[in-house]
Amino acid sequence: MDNTNNHRIEGIHHITAIAGDAKRNFDFYTKVLGLRFIKRTVNFDDPQTYHFYFGDEQGTPGTILTFFPWGDKVRKGSRGAGMATEIGYAVPEGSFDYWIKRFEQYNVIYNKPSERLGEKYLPFLDPDGLKLELVIPAVADPRKPWETAEVKADVAIRGFHYTNLTLNDMKATSAVLTDIFGYKLLAQEGNRYRYGTDAIDTANFIDLTEIPAEHRGIGAGGTIHHVAFRVKDDATQMAFHQKIVDAGLHITPQIDRNYFHSLYFREPGGVLFEIATDNPGFTVDESLADLGAHLKLPEQYEPMRKAIEAHLVPLD
Repeated sequence: MDNTNNHRIEGIHHITAIAGDAKRNFDFYTKVLGLRFIKRTVNFDDPQTYHFYFGDEQGTPGTILTFFPWGDKVRKGSRGAGMATEIGYAVPEGSFDYWIKRFEQYNVIYNKPSERLGEKYLPFLDPDGLKLELVIPAVADPRKPWETAEVKADVAIRGFHYTNLTLNDMKATSAVLTDIFGYKLLAQEGNRYRYGTDAIDTANFIDLTEIPAEHRGIGAGGTIHHVAFRVKDDATQMAFHQKIVDAGLHITPQIDRNYFHSLYFREPGGVLFEIATDNPGFTVDESLADLGAHLKLPEQYEPMRKAIEAHLVPLD
């Protein structure tokens, strides 16, 4: 029996970005935006650097924003072609007044609400200059948000709605989305094109903005490092590995990231894509109640725990 039709990309799994000061990054996403801190670990390739994960209660794929906070010595990056350049988070209808007051309270840089592709959005920057948008989706997002004492469910962030890729030429990137990932072109406004998948109802849009003369982006502080697409299991992931090889693109072997399994490839427009599994999830080494409470190290770094802890900035 051919199961290839069951192999679907189920929207965005996570998005990873680069930050400077770790404590400032932690405070902004947990306190100002009210996301749950679901994992404190370290960069697999650089154990002297944290790797933070923020999301909903469980760290559900489609809600997970992760950061490498490289400290104040990190140079400032610049948005440009060949990278993901903004992240759209879904929020409820009627919540913009709350968020604008909150942004004023915490001196967050923001622009007035606007409308694009039939949806209202409120653009703002995080402390490192990462471009984010709160979006009121055309269809209300049903996901249950994480709540804090100050950010209640009637205004809270639900998870990703879209991410935007800026490209000099979008043709080959579009072909990856449609021919390999099963996305369809849904809408266009000016030079921005929205692609979506019906495999899932949330975190399911990728926007492509084509600017032929745009300079190449510089990946550093305040920029997005990669976009990870979601698959349900290893079998589905390896089916996509084969599809990507067959398309003539270079892709890594499967890499175990403790909380999911990963494949990486750079799509022809220059954006680093990842394909990440739902399994095993964030409760593999902490209970649901304790997510984010303790520094969790990849096994190979456990013998270095004392030295790593001494180097990392305290958060609490």
